[in-house]
Amino acid sequence: MSTLTESPLPAAAAIYRKTVLAGDHWSRRISSGQILRIVDLEGNQAADTLFYDAHDPANRYSASDTIRHQGALYLTTGTRLISSEGDELLTIVADTCGRHDTLGGACSRESNTMRYAHGKEHMHACRDSFIRGAQEIAACDCGHHGRFDFGKRDITCNINFFMNVPVTPDGRLTFEDGVSGPGRYVELRAERDVICLISNCPQLNNPCNAYNPTPIEVLVWSP
Repeated sequence: MSTLTESPLPAAAAIYRKTVLAGDHWSRRISSGQILRIVDLEGNQAADTLFYDAHDPANRYSASDTIRHQGALYLTTGTRLISSEGDELLTIVADTCGRHDTLGGACSRESNTMRYAHGKEHMHACRDSFIRGAQEIAACDCGHHGRFDFGKRDITCNINFFMNVPVTPDGRLTFEDGVSGPGRYVELRAERDVICLISNCPQLNNPCNAYNPTPIEVLVWSP
């Protein structure tokens, strides 16, 4: 069940604001109590997202624990994002899209060959962006993340904000036209210090985005 909820927060009051182009990655430490908004600027874009406990990155977003905790497959207003250790990482406090996928995973060069054609293997994919982002977090000495040995093993089951992945009666996943639109957003409150890593999907083979990956915007507010 989806729950559409507008946010009262004005963009002008945000302490941070950035546009993330299709195919790019983005990461930032979100402190406890801060609000993160992810905006689908042009509609039907997929923002693949991972969250980690900023003090113990092995304690990370868990799709299975989140689904079990809320008793529902899709994420929307009121969903609490649960970690692999059973902790609450963030809560969705506003959502103008309606529902978000946490089953479909991130596209990879390997999945591109399986789903589309062997000639697609060279195309950039979300897993590539996640790995690049993880490497930058590991190399960062700016104090935003801390110092962690991030790598491929830390790219686990992610959230696909704005993506529509229905589950059929026989348990199969299908990738359908999106339910989002220009300017729709999801907003999350950090329940503890977290690291957010986003891969703004560059997928050119899936008709759900009209074969046209587009930018997203991220904003952060302090309590």
